Amino acid sequence: MPTLASPARAAKGAARGGLPPILWLCLAATWLVWGSTYLAIKYALISFAPFLQMGSRFLFAGVLLAAWMRWRGAPWPSRRQWGNALVVGALMLGGGMGGTAHAELTVGSGLVVAFIAVVPLMIALLNLLWGIVPTRLEALGIALGLAGVLLLTQGSGFQASPAGLAAISIACVCWSAGSVLSQRELPLAPGAMGFASEMICGGAVLLVLAALSGESLAWPPTPQAAAAWLYLVVFGSLIAFNAYMVLLARAPAALAASYTFVNPVIAMLLGVWIAGETVTRFEWQAVTVVLAGVLLLLCRRSAKR
Repeated sequence: MPTLASPARAAKGAARGGLPPILWLCLAATWLVWGSTYLAIKYALISFAPFLQMGSRFLFAGVLLAAWMRWRGAPWPSRRQWGNALVVGALMLGGGMGGTAHAELTVGSGLVVAFIAVVPLMIALLNLLWGIVPTRLEALGIALGLAGVLLLTQGSGFQASPAGLAAISIACVCWSAGSVLSQRELPLAPGAMGFASEMICGGAVLLVLAALSGESLAWPPTPQAAAAWLYLVVFGSLIAFNAYMVLLARAPAALAASYTFVNPVIAMLLGVWIAGETVTRFEWQAVTVVLAGVLLLLCRRSAKR
């Protein structure tokens, strides 16, 4: 019976032995680079409103990547693949990244990314729809992680911002749904062109949301906000996001989502150290419970190797 740690599309080589170097590089990008992008989002919000920031970032990165791939001879996605990219992009980028940026208006970046650690637990639950049943150890990890998230919502950071809690909850659901659908039902165009099409479609959806929300750009942006936006385009979108999509396509689902175990620690430390954010002892303890649940999911994969 398939489990979360061994979905049908998992790379067979990764399940049997050591990971290929490309997957190690992708893991490093999602673990380390993404851990720092949440603080960059916070600084970019100084001049770029949430949906406008994310939409311009992903649209710009997507167009650059698509142009590069066309120059190398890659074909354009088919009409169906563009349709898949629109759905997946709307979920992962429109709802997922847009909701994350909106949450950071009122909640510290470290707490936001700590909440996002629930994503692999949500993916495990969504995989039930495809008959992928968690093992007892994975079920324990899901229960423990969800309990930690409930504790986290009782901390002062989220209690002070119900709107921020709602935004990050929607973001996690949308990102998880988009991740699962991209693996099982809505395949993108092969390779980087597929990732580019998703960023273009997701960026367009975000810009529509920005227009509907009446967002506007504070021009000229502050040097700090402009540098943060550029960092998000290059490192967050072109490097880390594409690395995540490669992991979704070539690695087990639990491993692809393992960034959620590392990112909270990096983001919370950076938020406290650089941005002076406050994290209470209770919130650190809640995060520890969440990460323990995620670790149980990853331990299942390690036990199979």
